[in-house]
Amino acid sequence: MSDTRTTLQELKDKLAKFTAERDWEQFHDPKNLAEALTIEAGELMEHFLWKEKKDIAKLLKTDKAYREEVSDELADVFGYVLHMSEMTGIDLSDAIHAKYEKNERKYPVAKAKGRAVKYTKL
Repeated sequence: MSDTRTTLQELKDKLAKFTAERDWEQFHDPKNLAEALTIEAGELMEHFLWKEKKDIAKLLKTDKAYREEVSDELADVFGYVLHMSEMTGIDLSDAIHAKYEKNERKYPVAKAKGRAVKYTKL
């Protein structure tokens, strides 16, 4: 299955089934999911710590184990995001569209293009 053929709902359903089969819903409230998400994001970041951009790019292309570790952590992060959206009743597609409409106003192309600064500094 690829990104181009899989819906967010299919992924949410897969995660919900996995969780239900293990009776883990009792542990998956928004607070715990947010904590787990943060921990997994830290584990993802660890794979890039003290490495240069060019070295990371090379590792992702040439080191199968490294790529798999990064892939696993990225899947964990995204899985928790999906699960949290399900638990909170927040539709991710709606949330992303709404958020980026706000971001378009905060970061107009004419002021933000090529600049890595917070909108309050534009």
